Amino acid sequence: MSNEVGAIAKGWHLSADNKEIARDFEFVDFRSAFAFMARVAEQAEDMDHHPDWSNSYNKVQIRLSTHSKDGLTQLDTELSNRINRIYSDMRAEQSR
Repeated sequence: MSNEVGAIAKGWHLSADNKEIARDFEFVDFRSAFAFMARVAEQAEDMDHHPDWSNSYNKVQIRLSTHSKDGLTQLDTELSNRINRIYSDMRAEQSR
């Protein structure tokens, strides 16, 4: 893992080989999970940095790694922070 990666965002876990970070997200239903994925996709496109992810009903699993560098870079930590903000914003919207 490069020194330029920065701190791992809250809730994300470093893989055993130090080459990726991952986090699982849970929502009230499929529609909310899909809306989250759409918002994350917008950020990923803006950054030209795309997650490895899967969705099953109300759950979304995301793994981030910079494949061209065979490990983590600042792109991964930046995207994970953006994803956390999206998740936090959506939870606040749902509680209104």
